[in-house]
Amino acid sequence: MLPTLPSGFTALVTGASGGIGGALVEALLADPRPGRVIAVGRCPPAMEDPRHETLAIDLTREGGHQALAERMGEAPLHLLFNAIGTLHDTNLGIHPEKKLDDLNPASLTHLFHVNAVAPALLLQTLQPNLKGKHTALVASLSARVGSIGDNRLGGWYAYRASKAAHNMLMRTAAIELKRLNPQLTVVCLHPGTTDTGLSRPFQARVPAEQLLSPRFVASRLLTVLGECGPESSGSFLDWAGKPIPW
Repeated sequence: MLPTLPSGFTALVTGASGGIGGALVEALLADPRPGRVIAVGRCPPAMEDPRHETLAIDLTREGGHQALAERMGEAPLHLLFNAIGTLHDTNLGIHPEKKLDDLNPASLTHLFHVNAVAPALLLQTLQPNLKGKHTALVASLSARVGSIGDNRLGGWYAYRASKAAHNMLMRTAAIELKRLNPQLTVVCLHPGTTDTGLSRPFQARVPAEQLLSPRFVASRLLTVLGECGPESSGSFLDWAGKPIPW
């Protein structure tokens, strides 16, 4: 797993309360090489492993990034995997739009904040831990529907646009962060349709063989990330390692 990282590397997973984020933490802890695995989320699960740390914060709310910065201090970070994201929220009345008439300013603002702004501010917060000369991998979950070039069906305005914005922010940050650490790699990763709460209301039309388990997705994404190097920084890849058009 992640052969380019040093033995005893420090890993941080945000969105660890979710299906993919939790599976990523489990996959990392199943390997002997990580020395420290920090699970960040609103309710990150506890695990009986001395390498496992939890930080119960909401990075989409004020104060979350400051709490993360205080926990990390100036310690070098070798792996950052952001799994924060949202598509729908019943409590807020947010659902994917089918037509222009469904657009709602509050829904657009919420999805842009969670899917694009929060991940960008995460990189801003962790700059001191990523800069230097150590090998570091940064991955942030995106979605194929955030591809402008691959948009053939329309609909899902807020989610598509917020993920497209996410991709631009990550690619732009990749350029700047490479100046702070030539050994840093930043990539956007599409996990495929995964059996989590995010996709559950929309699984009816998904063939069983195309619905992926969180454990499988976590393993594949870590494998793809492990095959990336500085020359791959700024890429947009799917769970099979294939490039996705912007």
